[in-house]
Amino acid sequence: MTELPLVLLHAFPLDARMWDPVRAPLAERLRVITPDQRGLGRSPLPETDREPSLDDAARDVIALLDRLELDEVVLGGCSMGGYLALAVLRHAPDRVAGLVLIDTKATADTPEAAENRLKVAERAETEGVKGWLADANLPNLLAKDAPAEVADRVRGLIDEQPPAGVAWAARAMRTRPDSLDVLRRAEIPALVIVGEEDAITPVEAANAMVDAVDDATLVVLPGAGHLTPLEDPAGVVEAILGWSA
Repeated sequence: MTELPLVLLHAFPLDARMWDPVRAPLAERLRVITPDQRGLGRSPLPETDREPSLDDAARDVIALLDRLELDEVVLGGCSMGGYLALAVLRHAPDRVAGLVLIDTKATADTPEAAENRLKVAERAETEGVKGWLADANLPNLLAKDAPAEVADRVRGLIDEQPPAGVAWAARAMRTRPDSLDVLRRAEIPALVIVGEEDAITPVEAANAMVDAVDDATLVVLPGAGHLTPLEDPAGVVEAILGWSA
């Protein structure tokens, strides 16, 4: 699959700069595309009366493929990016030749998680995001022994996100459906990468996705948490290049 472009979709509440540590080494072998998702990073939040839904974000990705004249890609995503990749697969399975699912899961939110996302959205709209959103997320996003410079980098990315985009994404994630059925129907190879210390989408969630795909490869990165592209970029690069060769 080395001849196909690799599209990587970022985690919440970050933007495409989270791929900086892996982009250059991957680009030595692959065409790598790392868009900002709607409302985050430099991507505008479209004006719409519709309730936030990852279906609309999936249509954004499909429209990007159309603009770039890409009939088929390998689609990857970390955390929310994985949820979005599965939404794209649901809407346009013919455009996805393979999946790279990084620190994510295919199941829907629990009621408690959905309620917490609503609280995050409301607080972002009323208070902005600087400070509190990073404080609330960092303990779960990174392994407990993650280097201080990685934590500082993640904090900086979170603090820079537009509050309206954070609110939109939080609301969109809380209504996403279970996507294990999408994986079971997909007759494509999948690479599943997970940090051994991922507290948000643990190894068990990775195993559930592997079990749903006939042609799946699991890579567990020791000592890493939920943001393996930032915590163990070399491990992520090695896993992707080894799988795609």
